[in-house]
Amino acid sequence: MPPIHAGQRVAVLADAQNLYHSAQSVYSQNIDYSSLLEKAVQGRELTRAIAYVIRAQAEDEDTFFDALHDIGFETKIKDIKTFGDGSKKADWDVGMSLDAVALADHVDTVVLCTGDGDFSRLCHHLRHEGVRVEVMAFGASAADELIEAADSFVDLSDREETFLL
Repeated sequence: MPPIHAGQRVAVLADAQNLYHSAQSVYSQNIDYSSLLEKAVQGRELTRAIAYVIRAQAEDEDTFFDALHDIGFETKIKDIKTFGDGSKKADWDVGMSLDAVALADHVDTVVLCTGDGDFSRLCHHLRHEGVRVEVMAFGASAADELIEAADSFVDLSDREETFLL
């Protein structure tokens, strides 16, 4: 895969739920999305930045969604589903994957901000299509198969002071 250079067109896809739960479980802190986006782009041409979020009717979530927008992320919002037995589910795996595949013809690099191993197959597909795939996640909670499937991996744990609030 080609090395990083200023003319590369980049799409940044951030799995907010995965990042949130990783940062909370390992550090009891939140993600600095501004620093995350800056590192993901690395001076290249940002084509699109999308944060995939879940609406859970939590306090301050609209403020969080607005902050993501102000930083430069388009937000895609999905409502959490509650089932009859009380269990809850919400994820963006399919939506994120479809967006990545749709963007592949328009970018040189896709940066996946997630540690979810379900995206390893997506990495293989994108790389087969000639798209550079970079993953940014916390090493302690990132799936090995995802790290191995990417062209490069940025361990957010290596720079906690940069990526955590």
